[in-house]
Amino acid sequence: MKSLPPVRRVITGINAAGRSFLERDGPTPAQFTVPEPRGYRIPNLWRTGLPGLRSSAAATPDDIKEHNSVMPPIGGTILRVIDFRPRDEDLEVRRRQPISTFVAIYPDAFHQPQHYRNEGMHMTNTVDYAIVLHGEITAIMEEGETVLRAGDVLVQRGTHHAWLNHTSNIARVAFVLVDAPLFS
Repeated sequence: MKSLPPVRRVITGINAAGRSFLERDGPTPAQFTVPEPRGYRIPNLWRTGLPGLRSSAAATPDDIKEHNSVMPPIGGTILRVIDFRPRDEDLEVRRRQPISTFVAIYPDAFHQPQHYRNEGMHMTNTVDYAIVLHGEITAIMEEGETVLRAGDVLVQRGTHHAWLNHTSNIARVAFVLVDAPLFS
């Protein structure tokens, strides 16, 4: 199985003369890798918070390297892309992978694998826009599931959910998480 190329991140800005320009072009400085089971990669691309929304959007700092959770900043957003490898046939590997991911980089997600029908079932206090960029992925709910293909969009509204790639190819999904304290 061939990996997909790294996500290219192009960031615009306003220069000293007040004109738009391409400020950054290349890979994100905030890519997380979970070694178990096979180099699961998660590049975070951009985040916003309340301070950035109160000033010019072009003046929002590129502070994505500071972000180390699944949740966006309070009142903000996070954009990330996840490459989902095909489901491993080894049941023990499938059990360990989500636990490794949630412990290593997403400890703030509500993850209780023992209570659900899929080891990766979790919930966040966010509204998520999941946009399938490449391949296909299965969205799993507590009741029901659906296959999403390139071009499909799922709006996840603070519900328990999991993702599973049943194919033999990588699925790439872009996620925009919007802070939405639904359960406060």
